[in-house]
Amino acid sequence: MRKKLEAHEGLRGKFTKTGYNGYAEETILLKDVRESNTNAIVADHLWFSYTKGFQSVKLTAGVTVEFEARIKKYSKGYVNKQYGINHRQHDYKLSHPTRIKAANDHANPLK
Repeated sequence: MRKKLEAHEGLRGKFTKTGYNGYAEETILLKDVRESNTNAIVADHLWFSYTKGFQSVKLTAGVTVEFEARIKKYSKGYVNKQYGINHRQHDYKLSHPTRIKAANDHANPLK
């Protein structure tokens, strides 16, 4: 579980992610997401929709993506009520990313 996100549920913050990892079928995967002020890793990975905000940034390998987002709780896990299976648990995510930009694109400097 993402304990560092849990402690700040509902708050907005600025986050960075070094080393863009690609996207598939309208989603984007960011790995080793860090809180900008402390540089502490808050999530080993996060999935986002490949929105216009991410599309407007020239994402290439090694680019640090910076954005603001809200920390939210969500439920995950397998549930089958018919067989009495409930592996539901709570975790935390970053949602509604805004102010998305490439923070240190050395290959293509920001204009």
